[in-house]
Amino acid sequence: GRDLRTALQHAATMLGELRTASLGPKAYYELYIAVTGELRHLEDYFSAEHKTGRRMQEMYELVQHSGNVLPRLYLLLTVGSVYIKSKEAPAKDVLKDLVEMCRGVQHPMRGLFLRNYLSQASKDKLPDAGSEYEGSGGAVADAVSFVLTNFGEMNKLWVRMQHQGPLREKEKRERERSELRILVGTNLVRLSQLEGVTLEVYEKTVLPTVLEQVVNCKDAIAQEYLMDCIIQVFPVEYHIATLPVFLKYCGWLAAATDVNQVLLSMMDRLGTHEAPTDETEEASIFAPVSAHVSELMEKSEDMDKESALQLFTGLARMALRVYPDRLSYVDETFGKCADMLAQGTPLKGARASKLLRELSMQPLEW
Repeated sequence: GRDLRTALQHAATMLGELRTASLGPKAYYELYIAVTGELRHLEDYFSAEHKTGRRMQEMYELVQHSGNVLPRLYLLLTVGSVYIKSKEAPAKDVLKDLVEMCRGVQHPMRGLFLRNYLSQASKDKLPDAGSEYEGSGGAVADAVSFVLTNFGEMNKLWVRMQHQGPLREKEKRERERSELRILVGTNLVRLSQLEGVTLEVYEKTVLPTVLEQVVNCKDAIAQEYLMDCIIQVFPVEYHIATLPVFLKYCGWLAAATDVNQVLLSMMDRLGTHEAPTDETEEASIFAPVSAHVSELMEKSEDMDKESALQLFTGLARMALRVYPDRLSYVDETFGKCADMLAQGTPLKGARASKLLRELSMQPLEW
């Protein structure tokens, strides 16, 4: 017993280093890697203690008496990882406890790294479809709920960084946020890797929850990055099946968010889809995307013609890649573009010429 207490005291002292507020993201990351590397030895020690007959629940409760909140939570996550492996308690119960306990750290950077450690420590212990923890340890819904909760909390911490410190440090904060964004995005990668995230689960649970979080955070940096993450990490078939929902949420993004870039990324991704030759007009992905582009232009009266040209080029490129035999789609896009160009002030300048040339060359490139 004394050996365990001594080990925990040493570990807590080491973990105390992570309480620093004087490091930027890169230096803190290096410290985090060094410290969590040492925690692997502690995890082995907990496993060995368990093999000698010590109950995991006893160790799980023991680490909760450790002094400061941050070291205590890192210790709890480390014991929790072994606790799940021991199967003394259902995985879903331990995971739920851990993800809730992490709310104890609300400092954005420290909280992000703590939750990243939770994500790493639990990734092979989720009750996913076909996993050894499915069944008595929980169901796919528990695995999905755990990752979504951790994602939501990490996004809130990440967005909060924007509003801390003086206004003159805004650029520095945005640079730091950019360096940390992958910690938030990793949760979406994790969701896409779960065997149990079928199209049905994605459509009913994953996508609506993630999009709610993205829209509600009202933060342009988060919205642009996370919308792109959704587009890149989930299968194109899932995007096709949920296109109306995705486009609806695009209409609710913050005014400062570059919605055009989000749409261009989605059109580019949809362009990798191979439409079956017998696909009906109702099933076509061209109509909803084209309608959304038109709607966006009507709503954004101040959208410049160059931005509109980029959208029409993206639309024509998608149509040609997915439907090389339906040239009516390209005709329609060119027609809408001509109407847009005929209104208001005429286009001038080298950039405008380049964009026009790019649009008109699309059919020749296929």
